[in-house]
Amino acid sequence: MEIETLDWLQTPDGERLLAHASQAWADHAGDPVRVASVVRRLETDPEKAAAATTQVQLRLRAAAKFGEAAAQMFFTPDALEQATRTRVADHRAARLAAAIPGGSVVDLGCGIGGDLVAFARAGLVAAGIDQDPVRVAMARANLAALGLPGAVQVADATTVDVSGFGAAFADPARRGGRGRVFDVDGWTPPWPWVLQLLRRRALVKVAPGIGHDVVPAGVEAEWVSDGGEVKEAVLWSPDLSTTDRRATVIGAAGLATLTQEDDPGADVRAVGAYLYEPDGAVIRAGLVTAVAAGVGGGLLDPHIAYVTSDDSFRTPFARGYRVLEHLPYREKQLRAALHERGIGRLTIKKRGVQVVPEELRKRLALRGEAEATVVLTRVAGQGTALLVEPF
Repeated sequence: MEIETLDWLQTPDGERLLAHASQAWADHAGDPVRVASVVRRLETDPEKAAAATTQVQLRLRAAAKFGEAAAQMFFTPDALEQATRTRVADHRAARLAAAIPGGSVVDLGCGIGGDLVAFARAGLVAAGIDQDPVRVAMARANLAALGLPGAVQVADATTVDVSGFGAAFADPARRGGRGRVFDVDGWTPPWPWVLQLLRRRALVKVAPGIGHDVVPAGVEAEWVSDGGEVKEAVLWSPDLSTTDRRATVIGAAGLATLTQEDDPGADVRAVGAYLYEPDGAVIRAGLVTAVAAGVGGGLLDPHIAYVTSDDSFRTPFARGYRVLEHLPYREKQLRAALHERGIGRLTIKKRGVQVVPEELRKRLALRGEAEATVVLTRVAGQGTALLVEPF
């Protein structure tokens, strides 16, 4: 989209066209061809008509990340894919605002302004930098649309003097021409720039798969999950950190956090009456034994992220299952046991074993009416099949 078109979409005429496009989308059940036809009858400029249709599509997709605010915002497909979910961004912004109340933050690579919105909403003075003029224009538009203050300008983040801000935030690009870039040296800006930034008051969003050995001394690594999915890791510079490793879980009941100070360790033990599957953020943070200690249990295996206990606990850091039976692990005997129990719909969970659940489910060829969950894992080094039910 051209900046001139974006500017026009923010005029009364542009807003009316967006409203008509949104209504057409609802009237025609999201049929893009019919929606585009309706919009073109209302606006003869093909670029404006296409932009309005595209924005309505993107706003609908963005609702999963931005909620009701998405209906007022502007997006590009790539920027929307890269944007942080509102609940995750709000948590990060709230934590920074608590550390520097009323302070300022510069977003070095702000994109369309999703994180800027969260910072401003948390009461921070927010400024953004990006090299893409269209994204900068969208960031400005998004702040304005939501009635939030903030300044955005086109610049190279690596050349900006950030000393005048209370904190700096960065989210290095981790995608290249061939897809995701897992090597930190392939990020943009590169890893040495990130390390330099972390020497001052800063926080950096990184890939959840970042290794513990890569995190600099004194920097806190926080893994964040939302609705059971690990969404990001954040590196907090030494003057913002409060621990070395943290797992933050955002769910329907709110937010819960676990740190290494909560981890007294746990031993390996036999399978108890209950099995617990730790949240992905807990696993990434290396705090599985903290969950085990929290439920009064232990590990099934020192190298597998399953916890077992004799007692039933509700914890935000793990999903709980009642262990019903130990089933045969070998496929032929497992098939017979499942057929005998009339199981036709099977959820297969696995850790630490070479099993592809979709392929195994096909080979089992179940035909019964009952539904069940089987956990395939190792206990004391041996393959084990557990029939469980969630609680």
